[in-house]
Amino acid sequence: MSTAELNRALPVRLEVEDFLFHEANLLDSWQLDDWAELFTEDAQYTVPATDLVKGDPRTDLVLLDDNIVRIRARVTRLNSRRAHREFPWSRTRRIISNVRILADRGDELDVAANFAVYRVRHGMNVYVGQYLYTLVRHNGSFMIKKKRAEMDLETLDPHGTVSIIL
Repeated sequence: MSTAELNRALPVRLEVEDFLFHEANLLDSWQLDDWAELFTEDAQYTVPATDLVKGDPRTDLVLLDDNIVRIRARVTRLNSRRAHREFPWSRTRRIISNVRILADRGDELDVAANFAVYRVRHGMNVYVGQYLYTLVRHNGSFMIKKKRAEMDLETLDPHGTVSIIL
């Protein structure tokens, strides 16, 4: 990448990083209602199975494939006492790194970032992998049109489940 290209791309990447850090903070502080507001009405949130990371939810088994209705329902359940695996809530810390803009179509950006999510509850579990986003520009910031959390774990052991939002 030339210096001129880097000078044009850097401010956008910094905006994207700030947005991803904001999303991580909302999740770590269990501000799930505010987190759900980051999504567009046609949003899709996918977590593929660990044995088929590139799986397509239309043809393959995935752990999560939520539209905006299911995202909001998941938030409602996690905020209630009905989510027994998350009551009281786990403590989490997210580390987001290696943020890359894969495509910039003006109003839409395809973004990749690495993640490590530390979950503390009856011990500690770590979920690691890559986020893939499609972000849309909205009111000087972004909204999430697509989020995909591809884990680098071979199995969910010792986790057994994903009861938090990745």
